[in-house]
Amino acid sequence: MASDKQKKPKGTVRSPKSEVRSQHCEALALGPRISGIGLRAFLLCALGASLLAAPAARAGGPPKPSVDSIGNQVMCSCGCVAPLSQCPHLDCSTKAEMRAFIQKDISEGKDETAILQDVALRYGVQVLSAPPARGFSLAVWILPGVGLVAGLTLVVILARRWRHKPAAVPSPASGSTDPKLLAAVEQEMKSTGLG
Repeated sequence: MASDKQKKPKGTVRSPKSEVRSQHCEALALGPRISGIGLRAFLLCALGASLLAAPAARAGGPPKPSVDSIGNQVMCSCGCVAPLSQCPHLDCSTKAEMRAFIQKDISEGKDETAILQDVALRYGVQVLSAPPARGFSLAVWILPGVGLVAGLTLVVILARRWRHKPAAVPSPASGSTDPKLLAAVEQEMKSTGLG
């Protein structure tokens, strides 16, 4: 501290608050920092590592399709409403025929997409577990989202309407009622035996 007082010019007077603030700023300035060049180098290394890792991940290629993996994406057309690989019928001729067709495509070296296209061409698009996102089948993918947005909009509108209270209806006990009308109503009630 004595060396700090010697460095200051004699004409300046600093308050204790500004002294603490300056010490805090000096401590922050001396703390660990990443320079602009260091940050750029770090980001460049991270980008390079990810670019090198991508071809290595692709080197294995997509896994070879199997009858069971394709069977989980295709419905059995025997009428059981189950995926082909989970058809509950023991002696299902449709299941055996479809599995043989898929196995033939696998042995020809076709990929999963080509096999699914062949199955859809032979048995119809309705055998696919997930309909393709094109044409009329696109509605299957879009309508749930549209329905959700419409439902949420309806809920918000109804909540806003219910939150606002209707205008207050004047009560009959208020002073706006005509005394002659009240006397006539009372007399009518007495004459009919209601009051």
